[in-house]
Amino acid sequence: MPSISERAGEVPPSPIRKLVPYANAAKARGKKVLHLNIGQPDLPTPSVFWEALQNAQLKVLDYTESGGLPALREAYAKFYEEIYGIHLTPAHFLITAGGSEALLFAFLTLLNPGEEVLVIEPTYANYISLGKAAGISLRAVESSIENDFKLPPPSVLESALTEKTRAILICNPSNPTGKLYAPNEVCQIGEICRRHNLFLISDEAYRDYCYDGQRFFSALEIPDSESFVVVVDTLSKRYSACGARIGALISRNLDILQAALKWAQARLAPPTLSQIGGIALLSLPREYYENVRETFQRRRDILLQGLRDIGGIECASVQGAFYLMPRLSIGDSDAFAQWMLECFDINGATVMIAPGTGFFTQPEKGRQFVRLAYVLDEPYLEKAIEILRAALNIYAREHVPIL
Repeated sequence: MPSISERAGEVPPSPIRKLVPYANAAKARGKKVLHLNIGQPDLPTPSVFWEALQNAQLKVLDYTESGGLPALREAYAKFYEEIYGIHLTPAHFLITAGGSEALLFAFLTLLNPGEEVLVIEPTYANYISLGKAAGISLRAVESSIENDFKLPPPSVLESALTEKTRAILICNPSNPTGKLYAPNEVCQIGEICRRHNLFLISDEAYRDYCYDGQRFFSALEIPDSESFVVVVDTLSKRYSACGARIGALISRNLDILQAALKWAQARLAPPTLSQIGGIALLSLPREYYENVRETFQRRRDILLQGLRDIGGIECASVQGAFYLMPRLSIGDSDAFAQWMLECFDINGATVMIAPGTGFFTQPEKGRQFVRLAYVLDEPYLEKAIEILRAALNIYAREHVPIL
């Protein structure tokens, strides 16, 4: 029997989805599973999306242009101008099947096989998988929970560069830590890229989720960065429309987008119906984003304070996105997450979490960490806190010593 490819064997399973069989088995036994493992907001997808699909009156569901519907690129440019105050033209947008495809296109366009992209660790798990697919390496610089997952200083970032480094990739606000990088920090990264002739890939999927009145600063706002900044955007989180699979690769460097278009042509086109709905979503008023932000800030406050009240949990502060990455008093987050689904419940309810191992290039560094997504309504988050409190007490007593 032929063997699978080396790259397929090297790709790690998703920490977000690998425990789904255990969750399904728990549900089959009658348990209610509270999903804090995946960044799927529970807010309804805005009604304008569904109305746009109903009003489309298509007779043939055909391909669109590989770079996306012109009307969607125009809507994107108008959205960035009116909501973010960033001037772009439709030519600066390449429509993709979600942010993941935009990131893959960026890797394939900007880096050669065997080259490196610098990331801040803990990092988004899919960066690791997509890097394997593109044949590139992730070179990690670690941020620490003791330092509130603060961005490492420029000297540390520069010392990590090698002759193979071609780009720096940031996720701002961070998935999985919820850390928001300040304008001066983003500009410092831009200066490193300028000084060392690197690309800056900025994943801004969660830019609409910034709390406590803090302003988001896009890499597109770095002065004189037109040649080297590439932004990954998505409608998934912004509009609770993860299944639409619409995102964009954004850059003022049209040579980059023209090269990336060839990858887009190879996969033919992004989903037609979702693009039609996306045009309507991008026309929503500013009040929509403010309401979403207020909702998730309340959820953050509940989960963060609840976790800090549990003994043996260490939590950094969170300024954005909708994730927390606490350190627990356990020895193996994978085993604990599986045990929660297989062996533990309170009144028939348990919690599904994402083990921290998948968010590190060296998985053993994440064995005490978990990622929690506060994407459920407040009463469910409060219930999840109580379940975690009881579970940790029992697990620590029966399985591992307190570390």
